[in-house]
Amino acid sequence: MRLVINLFFAALLVGSFLGYMVLTKKLLGIRREFIPAFVFSSIACTIYFSGLFGMLFIGSIVVLVAGLIGLVIILREKRTKEIRFSLNPSLFGFFWTVGSLFFFFLLFRSQLIHYDNFSHWGIVVKQMLSTDAFPTAQSNLIDFKNYPLGISSFIYYIARFVDSSQPIMIVAQGLLIFSCFYAMFGIISEKKRFLLYSFLGLGFATLSFFNLTVRINNLLVDFLLPIYTLAIFAVAYRYRSDPKRAFITALPMIGLLTITKNTGIVFAGIGLTFLFYMVFTYAKEIPRRKLIAWAFLLFLFAILPYLSWTWHMNTAFSTVSNKFDLQNMPAEKTVEQIKEITSLFLRSSTDLSTRPAMGILAFNLLGIGAVSFNFFVTKKKWRLGKALISLNLIVFIYYIGVLGLYIFSMPLEEAVRLAGFDRYASSIVVLFVGGLALAATVDIENSFYYKIGQVPDEQAFRTVTNKNRYQKGVIICMAIATTVLVSEYNGLSSILHDYENSLPYKVQAVTGDRWYENGTEDERQYLLYASDQDEQVTSFYLQYIARYYLYAPHVDGISLFYEDNMNNLLSDYDYLIMVESDTNGRDLLAKNYGVVGQEGIYKIVKTEGNMTLVFEGNSSE
Repeated sequence: MRLVINLFFAALLVGSFLGYMVLTKKLLGIRREFIPAFVFSSIACTIYFSGLFGMLFIGSIVVLVAGLIGLVIILREKRTKEIRFSLNPSLFGFFWTVGSLFFFFLLFRSQLIHYDNFSHWGIVVKQMLSTDAFPTAQSNLIDFKNYPLGISSFIYYIARFVDSSQPIMIVAQGLLIFSCFYAMFGIISEKKRFLLYSFLGLGFATLSFFNLTVRINNLLVDFLLPIYTLAIFAVAYRYRSDPKRAFITALPMIGLLTITKNTGIVFAGIGLTFLFYMVFTYAKEIPRRKLIAWAFLLFLFAILPYLSWTWHMNTAFSTVSNKFDLQNMPAEKTVEQIKEITSLFLRSSTDLSTRPAMGILAFNLLGIGAVSFNFFVTKKKWRLGKALISLNLIVFIYYIGVLGLYIFSMPLEEAVRLAGFDRYASSIVVLFVGGLALAATVDIENSFYYKIGQVPDEQAFRTVTNKNRYQKGVIICMAIATTVLVSEYNGLSSILHDYENSLPYKVQAVTGDRWYENGTEDERQYLLYASDQDEQVTSFYLQYIARYYLYAPHVDGISLFYEDNMNNLLSDYDYLIMVESDTNGRDLLAKNYGVVGQEGIYKIVKTEGNMTLVFEGNSSE
């Protein structure tokens, strides 16, 4: 019965999305490729503001119903005016649909594994679904309360109506990711040139190689930052001579980007800068005063989500210390510590054994090679050289900003080991590689001797030799792109098949995934026992996982019992949870409390100075 209800609401959700998309096409006339990203971003921002004003669930109902009403209006108009909706099937559409279905099939079966899902991104969504509200200063489950909730709001919207399971959360974020990739293909004008799609697809496929630290099977947003920026690049270029449409299309994307993560404002600034550059360079028929006024309004509305989150943090969380707050740093770093951090940062940034450094070097060489080939051989008016210089400048400034983050804002114990550096670096290398792919695609499109429409399609090549080269180029790009994507698919599939060996699986197998009415937190004290393999206990990974599944803030972990201290240790807790059992744990528990010590939950009963353990089983029993 529950499955039927979930499918019913999923159908309503799809119908609502379809209603918004058709209305967007009808009212705004923007390109098909930009519509999903525009609609999803608009919905995310709307839900975010609803949550900000304490109406998260009501806002979600309104958004759902409004989309369905829009669909009904369109269908009625179609019936009365005999409007025809053309799907315009294409080879690109076929490959895009098939490829997306393969990856979504995996996402529908994926579970949360990454550390930060449990320390923030996943637990925030779970609390929002449990309470139908944003976390408050009293939310003991959320340690990092200053992380913006833009993406979490969209995930909440999907999961609220379909299902609150982890796969649905991952699929919801997957919709944003794939809508951004789809939007990037909007940069192509000549839709019948399949070489452009295959080449750009190859460029985007390589992004998976540099994104292994944050794959799409989790709720971390580090991958969304660059691909949203790349989608804005595509919008800016496509509508460079149509500023009004460019501003309207990009507005919700930029707005959502500012509340994706604290560093989202940086990526939003990059997107805005490129958008303004393109518009002010190419929209010469628009009066300069009017263009400046439009640009100012876009800037104002685009940063409104960011400003509203800043206001929210300064009011609702004024008494809460948050990560990366300058005023909350315990002490300034010494000169020697700054030198140590800077030295490690420079070594890590230029270490060619790492994927980010390797990617930046490799694509710089490829870009220089392509620019040189064009200069000496083809002699076309390519913009790739300018794009290469601009993107390198962005990378340089970005790295300076990240170094400043480690020196001035990050706690010393995290700064000295460059915590999160892989993800920061992966985000910028994805932007760098993706930006070069977009620029190269535009240059290739502008290099064709004939434009589509100038001559019949069968005569769209200057010579037979050029046509043969074109066909070989398509085959090569498709072959390499397919190989890379299959590798990424196999990597995700391997993670999925190995899930039963992961720590989150072991914890859930014992505790279950607990949801409480009205989101009431479990205030009981829990002690979890497991090995410290890969520092899963000392790094607090085990504890964060347990907090998510138990929905309890008071959770501690231990990897070894000491007989002399067992009674004193257990007296502080209500439950002992054996996530992983070993000889030491079993022997001591059997000797002191007469229990086997197998994996499961043990209630700690304290009576008149005595202590006993009562085995309560586990979620699989």
